[in-house]
Amino acid sequence: MDRQETGGQCVPDGGLAMEPISALAIYFLFWFLSLFIVLPFGVQTDREMGVEPEPGHAESAPHRFRAGRIVVRTTLVATILFALFYANYSYGWIGTDFLDFLKPESMRNSS
Repeated sequence: MDRQETGGQCVPDGGLAMEPISALAIYFLFWFLSLFIVLPFGVQTDREMGVEPEPGHAESAPHRFRAGRIVVRTTLVATILFALFYANYSYGWIGTDFLDFLKPESMRNSS
């Protein structure tokens, strides 16, 4: 892949560079996706902790909500996912040709 084909800037080892603001926006997308993935893990309700829930509280409400722990876990997962995304973006491991399995074989790579 060369610079003219991709329209991007090449980094010294042959990959593509991404604009910092684009990288930041994509990282935040990964962060919020990771938040919803991480949020339900490790939650215990009052009943699971052996405590009666307060009147008016939902049965599914967590016994102790630990926002700091969730933020750290979310940041870790988002960073790993973004690193994999950026590496794939830079080096093109999985491209559109790889994902184009719905087209008939005769129409693939016809360019």
